[in-house]
Amino acid sequence: MISHLTLGTNNLDASVKYYDQILGLLDAKQVAKTSDVVFYKFPNSDTKLAIANPYNGDYATYGNGTMVALKVASEEAVRDVYQLAIRLNSKCEGPPGPRGNGAYFAAYFRDLDGNKLVVFHRNDDENPLRAY
Repeated sequence: MISHLTLGTNNLDASVKYYDQILGLLDAKQVAKTSDVVFYKFPNSDTKLAIANPYNGDYATYGNGTMVALKVASEEAVRDVYQLAIRLNSKCEGPPGPRGNGAYFAAYFRDLDGNKLVVFHRNDDENPLRAY
């Protein structure tokens, strides 16, 4: 069981403003906050997302091949989150559209620190690779 995922940031205040809006569209709420980390909880999930300054004080970087996937209830929600992310100065990594055999509808973007996120809706939740 995954407790939480953490994304590093170099500007916690800017990241919190960004993620409050992005995750707000998914009904996620802040559940804990210190001067170095903010945790968000999603409805109907025990897994949380944390945005944090690196513990060692070094510059936060993103991982090549690392991505956080945010599941939403509809293709419209994919478009809404993506459009908000772009308005908030996210970098597009793939606009909303069908992927694979069409059972997977997704949009990809990078946050203010370069962390990659995907927001997606899948018609078949049985197997995450079935769309491919």
